[in-house]
Amino acid sequence: MSDTMIEFRNVTKRYGALLANDHLNLQVRRGELMTLLGPSGCGKTTALRCLTGYVHPDEGQIIIDEKDVTNTPTHQRQLGMVFQNFALFPHMTILENVRFPLMIRSKPKAESVPQAREALQLVRLEGYSDHYPRQLSGGQQQRVGLARALVYRPNVLLLDEPLSNLDAKLREEMRFEIRDLQKRLGITAIYVTHDQEEALVLSDRVAIMNKGRLEQLGAPDEIYEHPRSKFVADFIGLSDFIPARVASIEDNTAHITVGDVTMTAPAVEGLSRDQSVLLFVRPNDIEMASTKPQNILEGVIRQATYLGDRMDYRVRISDAIEARVQTPGIQRHAQGERVRLHLPMERCRLIREGGSSERGDTNSTMHV
Repeated sequence: MSDTMIEFRNVTKRYGALLANDHLNLQVRRGELMTLLGPSGCGKTTALRCLTGYVHPDEGQIIIDEKDVTNTPTHQRQLGMVFQNFALFPHMTILENVRFPLMIRSKPKAESVPQAREALQLVRLEGYSDHYPRQLSGGQQQRVGLARALVYRPNVLLLDEPLSNLDAKLREEMRFEIRDLQKRLGITAIYVTHDQEEALVLSDRVAIMNKGRLEQLGAPDEIYEHPRSKFVADFIGLSDFIPARVASIEDNTAHITVGDVTMTAPAVEGLSRDQSVLLFVRPNDIEMASTKPQNILEGVIRQATYLGDRMDYRVRISDAIEARVQTPGIQRHAQGERVRLHLPMERCRLIREGGSSERGDTNSTMHV
């Protein structure tokens, strides 16, 4: 049995002049939760719709469990779907809502009712069988949606921005519930979102999409700590991009200049002397008021913002360069104060202008 449960093979979909999916190649492993992440219009929802069969690709194939389902009707693909708007029937009880997929498959009541009750137990709603959707909270309604998607034991669970209609606290709670349920069942799942935090919390791997293509694929920590392009670095988390030029390269270390200051960063493939690069670092990795002698930039605090557990500073290094720095809330500096910023070499990344910071994932099929 192949380790791959879902495969997009060269999938291309156009809507007139718009290229929604551009030769998309992606493999999803059995039992993993993969998130398709990207801004609106990046192609993630089109990819999901091609997978479900709601949209037919113009080119390429969709493979599920080693079977080509490109021309297979949606109801024969064994997919469970959770929608962002819950999509519950208001006139049906919770049990009837969960039973519905079995009813339309003509499953006898003697089998479908126990199966629906079992699905409700999975999401800890067994005591709500006789309630109606209007009597449940948003989080409970979304759990009903999960139970309904799982009731007929699909091969794959698909979640299309399922938490976008919930408030912040409920979203956080539901993230952990979805992750726990997916792991307990060992089901393969694809989660579509534009929320970076959700993707980092939920996923085994994250597929970042941009303009219909796969920009980067990897584990959440790899995506966050080793972005391979400015787009990925800028889209995931807070980022500082400082223009620099390569002065020299020794072994695995690049010596770069930022204005008239020389700094060091790990070298990446494809660097050459005098090349323009972007020095990328996270604001929370920069140390303010440091006494360390290396990788120091000096500047003036233009703005200081209190965020409760942390302080957010905008530091003007030159007329053309400004850095964002975040420190623990107990560390305070005033607007107008001159500060020294230490950029730890091991936390710095170089991104080649017009290129990427590292080689692609050799274990993944990608079109970049």
